Amino acid sequence: MEFLQRPLAITDVETTGLDFKIHEIIELGLLVVNQKTLEVVDEFETKIKPANIETAEPKALQLNGYNEQDWVNALDLGYVMGVYSKKTREAIFLAHNVTFDWSFIFEAFRKTNAANLMDYHRVDLFTCAWAKASRLPGLKKFNLDELCKYFGIPPEPVPHRAINGVRNELKVLKKLLEI
Repeated sequence: MEFLQRPLAITDVETTGLDFKIHEIIELGLLVVNQKTLEVVDEFETKIKPANIETAEPKALQLNGYNEQDWVNALDLGYVMGVYSKKTREAIFLAHNVTFDWSFIFEAFRKTNAANLMDYHRVDLFTCAWAKASRLPGLKKFNLDELCKYFGIPPEPVPHRAINGVRNELKVLKKLLEI
């Protein structure tokens, strides 16, 4: 598939901490978007059963609102990554702070032996905003909350949900591409 025809796999993960070698994904949000029109062609969100909740950082669990009751029907990571693999086939991975989200997704592919069928390129929304900094007067920080505030997009509510993260990322991407 020609590069400019590939869909974008806008991805956000909620995790039990910051270290992909210790912590794990407990929620995944995905919007598959037509690269030319920025129209959503597929959507996926799910909670994931943690295998090692004892290694979780309390602050991370507070931020994403983890509690056993809400995760009773959560899916296994292996199943989720199989679905994610199919939905992101030939897509370009896009995230805000791509290093963080990609490290967890890459590790999940490794742990589950699910096929990574995506293009090898990655797009970082943070870097896209930074590249437009000279045309964003008054913007001093490039985190997603600050970008949403700058563009008049309602912030992601707390507790964070991965699907809300990807929806805001798409809104910010559209604003950045208008500049």
